Parts: sequence; structure tokens; C-alpha cells
Amino acid sequence: MPQTPLYAKHEELGAQFTDFGGWRMPLKYGSELEEHRSVREGVGVFDLSHMGEIDVRGPEAGAFLDYALISTLSTLAVGKAKYSMIVAADGGIIDDLITYKFADDHFMVVPNAGNTPAVWEALTQRAAGFDVQLRNDSEEVALVAVQGPGSLAVLEQLLADAPTEYPYYSGAWNTLGGIEVFVARTGYTGEDGFELFCRGEDAEQVWDAVVAHGVPCGLAARDSLRLEASMPLYGHELTADITPVEAGMARAFAKKEADFVGKEALAGREPSVVIAGLASEQRRAAREGAEIYLAGSDERVGVVTSGQPSPSLGHPIALAHIDPAHAEVGTEVEIDVRGRRYPFTMTQTPFYKRKEA
Repeated sequence: MPQTPLYAKHEELGAQFTDFGGWRMPLKYGSELEEHRSVREGVGVFDLSHMGEIDVRGPEAGAFLDYALISTLSTLAVGKAKYSMIVAADGGIIDDLITYKFADDHFMVVPNAGNTPAVWEALTQRAAGFDVQLRNDSEEVALVAVQGPGSLAVLEQLLADAPTEYPYYSGAWNTLGGIEVFVARTGYTGEDGFELFCRGEDAEQVWDAVVAHGVPCGLAARDSLRLEASMPLYGHELTADITPVEAGMARAFAKKEADFVGKEALAGREPSVVIAGLASEQRRAAREGAEIYLAGSDERVGVVTSGQPSPSLGHPIALAHIDPAHAEVGTEVEIDVRGRRYPFTMTQTPFYKRKEA
């Protein structure tokens, strides 16, 4: 099983490991609740080097990505990033991913770790007929995330050029201790934060520099943070069995004129389910796979895709696939947790919103 360039660092810190996306990754270093709170209140540092990085270059790079993904990437401003999806011909989601634009003829696509092989295969097939060159840099590039309200202050100390002026979902090349890094103001925690891409051989030096100012965090905290922020996770909220329409991403292609893979299947589609948020005042959390019923009836209206107690809010929360006819905020439901039903209510998402500086 592959390990990131920072595996030895995680061992030194006493990390508990788990298998994730085919990689051996740190689950936590001590208390996942303390790691969660460090991101909400200060600075947390994550190793995300398991994520994929696919380099896209050439005079038709933008047109190619317009065809390969559901969003329009060719008109993206240089230095900006866009969240999008890649789908199969039938509209089923292959992956959700972020694309960064370095230049008009140069992009970087970042898929989820476990989906990188499928995304690479799809992109290489779709490149036929385009003047474009693809390179899979996933094993050569490392990624360290610095997340939390204190992240900007940390990077102002460490980077040659302070990232103060980076808007959300943008980035630029910078240097950290003489190491070239691409610094993006992106993240998966619901807090302000940055993601630092560097060469694998430089990963330990980058990690040491930032972790000296923050708390190392594992996948357990990453999952609770992203759930509070209502950010979907592939394999849970997003799967090959639903389309971007069900995922609430129809706006990405609603006005898109260019042809793209899956366009015909998605045209005019009505959602079979929606991704909705639920919360409860009682203490029992609903976990993935738990069935959801209208309160006081046996009418099944959905299934939980992610759920756990919210460290920040102090009560259980969940994301679920819900029948669109019963997804209205305020709808009372019951979730079957090990044979007993517990009351939950459809609620606005995200569950947690960060405090503005």
C-alpha cells in the first residue's frame, strides 16, 4: 500500500493509521476532537499528498477541459481555481475535483486519491483530437494543507510573498524557505486556509515549517470538519449512481454552450434524490446507511450518507440522500439507528459557518 512522502513524520508523531483511497494515511495523532478544535480555533495541518495531480498543457488545454468536465474551464482567469465534476457518458459522477489555471495553456486537475486512476483514464481517452499533453504527477507532487483562522498569519511568516491578497479559490507560485510551492486558498474544512503543493522531496521541509506553528491533524478531524461544512465526500454523498443534478451542481453546466461528456444524459434531468442536511437535539448520531422515514409513518424518504456528533455544535448532524418531495427545511423525520427510531429535522446547510475576520 503506498505511503506519502511524510509517512515517517507521521510515525514520529505517533499517528494512528488507516487505509484511505488505497493509501496508508494518518487517522489521528491523539484526540481527534482536539485536532478538530485546532482548525476551528487556530491552525491545523494536514498531509494531503495522497490526492492526485494531473498536469494539462497545450494550446487547446482549456477547450479540452471544457469537453472533459461539466464546467467551463477555458474562461477561468489565470490564478483561479474551480470546483467541478467529471462524469461518465450516462451522467454518473466519476469524481469531484478542483482545477487550477496556471496559464491559458496550462492547468492542474486535482482528483480524489481513490479516483485518480479512473480520472486519469477518462482524461486520456477524452484527449483524443485535442492539441493537449497530459502528465500524471500524482506520485511526484506532495500537498500540505494549513487550515484555520490563524493560517494566514502563519503563512505570512513563512512565505516569501505574503498570500494576503489571494482571494478564495485562487493561488500563485511562491517560495517557503527557498522551496518552490504553489499556494492555493482552498480547503475542505469550512475555515479559511491554504493548500501548498510542492515536490515530494521537499515535503518534509514544508511540513516541518508549517507544523511548527500548528497542530498536525488526521483524517478523522478532516471528516468531522468537512461534514460540519456540508462538503460532500466521494463514496458517500457522491457516487457513480447519481449525477451532478442530484448533487446540486446543475448550475455548473446550465448555461454551458460547449459540448461535454455526459451533456445529453444530463439535459433536462430532474433529480431522483437531493443531498440534504439533518440535525437532532438528542444525543444518538445516525451513521451512513441508516434509513430515514417521515415522522410518525413507515414512508421511507431517504438514507444517511454521512453522520456523526458535531464537535462544534454539540449535537448530531447528518447528510443524506432524500426524496426531493420531502426535503424541505423543517420537515420532521425519524432515522432508524440499530432498530430504534430517533427524531431528526431537515435543516439548512452548511451546519457550520466560520466567523468572518
